[in-house]
Amino acid sequence: MPASPAALPGPRAGSGSSSLRIAMVAPPYYAVPPPAYGGIESVVADLVDGLVERGHHLTLVAAGRRGTRAQRYLPACDVPRSGELGELLPELLHAARVGGLLEQLDIDLVHDHALATPLLARRRPVPTLVTAHGPVTGESGAYYRALRDTVRLVGLSDAQRGAAADLPWVGTVPNGVRVETYPFRSDKEPFALFLGRFHPQKAPHLAIDAARAAGLPLVLAGKCSEPLEQEYFRREVAPRLGPDVTVFGVADAGAKRDLLQRACCLLFPICWEEPFGLVMIEAMACGTPVAALRRGAVPEVVVDGVTGVVVDAAADLPAAVSAARRLCALDCRTHVEASFSTAAMTAGYEAAYRRVVADAEPAPGPWPQAAALGAAS
Repeated sequence: MPASPAALPGPRAGSGSSSLRIAMVAPPYYAVPPPAYGGIESVVADLVDGLVERGHHLTLVAAGRRGTRAQRYLPACDVPRSGELGELLPELLHAARVGGLLEQLDIDLVHDHALATPLLARRRPVPTLVTAHGPVTGESGAYYRALRDTVRLVGLSDAQRGAAADLPWVGTVPNGVRVETYPFRSDKEPFALFLGRFHPQKAPHLAIDAARAAGLPLVLAGKCSEPLEQEYFRREVAPRLGPDVTVFGVADAGAKRDLLQRACCLLFPICWEEPFGLVMIEAMACGTPVAALRRGAVPEVVVDGVTGVVVDAAADLPAAVSAARRLCALDCRTHVEASFSTAAMTAGYEAAYRRVVADAEPAPGPWPQAAALGAAS
């Protein structure tokens, strides 16, 4: 079990300092930052480092090794959990361990990126801000609605927030990337790229159809480890494979950047209301335009006709690919620098933290102990 956390140096925000003490909670599935797949974990890693650079005191609670500049790192487990994303038992075990770790901290707020850990917010003497990385409709929306009196939410896009406008939103903070870590290249190679999970929602089979119709070879890179992903690959992807399609597999950080800078176009043929789509800004940071379907946050991320081409139907994707190839690589890069940098994301969250802390009632004192809870019931 992790040792009891030592106190962080420096004053609390309430003592007149502009510095905040933040406990950042990551999901249990991948290290922070991840070696390969793991969009949420990549965002968390950059956010933690960005907040430290801005003078805040960070405690990161995550899985696996230490990999950020957080002043304090508390591993909820020694290695990231295997299994399907969102699987119940790993999430609950993670929440149980995180709960014990957070009780020992002297902090101003908790920023939670996981699924089950927001359930712990009700008796917490500091506010909890949750980033909704996934859908907020259906059962997911009902879950956040049940927590509305105990947490505040940040959305990744206005489209995501608009799907459940009654939830306790603080605002929208788009994901960001460290643009300088993405190699820019204006002279592209004649192949299109799909980078993402092999999942019906991500629809790489539509990427194959579109690239083939546009006369371009396609590289498929992404995760295909869960039963749903494997069945989808067998049913929809495998029958479409041919000499013009390369199945790359999971691309680590270096391979991902190499593919993104070389490809002449990123295909993003999503079949669901994507809350954001980190790979789009990663591609544009490399000077690679995006051909995408108009779902979810796509119109907020891609400037149609400037950094990519956005269409309404899969049948229009081949023409979108051809048009996207004629766009200016530098415009793509500049767009990400202006709107989706880590600095912009960090500033957005800092403003959200200050609002949540200012709105919170004074802390009621020490954490409630088990005996006191039993007496109260």
